Amino acid sequence: MLQGEPMLESRVYAWQEIDRMPLDEVLAVVPAFHPARTDADTELIALCDREAAHGNFRAWAKITHHLTVRMKESGRAHVDEELLHWAYSKLSHRRAV
Repeated sequence: MLQGEPMLESRVYAWQEIDRMPLDEVLAVVPAFHPARTDADTELIALCDREAAHGNFRAWAKITHHLTVRMKESGRAHVDEELLHWAYSKLSHRRAV
């Protein structure tokens, strides 16, 4: 979007492309990213990555935000598959190219 606006694009010193994380990196990074994920089941993390995050850290940040808000509202202490699917419903359906 910024590249379509010359006034904004000219202010970007260097464009950085961030590759998607492979599953082994997701399994290492995601539990360290937020306390809600510290003791999360690795199978649930892998499921979430396959179904929604696709190795994209920005997607993981959004999912984690939705999960933590919902966990606080509902009094839940742990993430389960039902909660994950609820969080997916809050994500934009736009796909990254």
